Amino acid sequence: MKYLIAGLGNIGDEYQNTRHNIGFRIIDNFAQQHNAEFTDKRYGFIARCRIKNAELLLLKPSTYMNLSGTAVRYWLLKENIDIQNLLVLVDDIALPFGTLRLRGKGSEGGHNGLRSIQDCLMTQQYSRLRFGIGADFVHGAQISYVLGNLTDEEEQKLPDLLNTCNDIIASFCLQGLDRTMNLYNKK
Repeated sequence: MKYLIAGLGNIGDEYQNTRHNIGFRIIDNFAQQHNAEFTDKRYGFIARCRIKNAELLLLKPSTYMNLSGTAVRYWLLKENIDIQNLLVLVDDIALPFGTLRLRGKGSEGGHNGLRSIQDCLMTQQYSRLRFGIGADFVHGAQISYVLGNLTDEEEQKLPDLLNTCNDIIASFCLQGLDRTMNLYNKK
């Protein structure tokens, strides 16, 4: 079985450690754990790895967040990967920091990357791992909040959370969406 794991974020050093780039940080950590190296390809940076009988294509779109769907659609079609085998890794301000929620469908919830994917795939029926970044900002300051860096306290908690994300990704590929949701959404 072949899977596309897409971590959402913005390219460029100025975005590297921002809350909005948590998808990149998750997939970078996963790739490092599996000795997979990214190479610059069309619409994104691609790495490949295997977990048992699952072949994983890891994607960091280079289209910037607002056009993430272009990269996701391209690589799904190019690699002939079924949409059921797509997992999108994304930040979510609606969840407290560090809360992880796996879903098999849903609205974009105001997230431009998810909106782009939904528009390009013409469906909300794709899996996503939502990483809570919290909403500790005053009205009107959402953009500067999501494009801001994590606090020192959040950075200290991040390694354990990224390792849990690695486990969720592996479980999604080996045990499927429903079993993985049952295992991890309770925590």
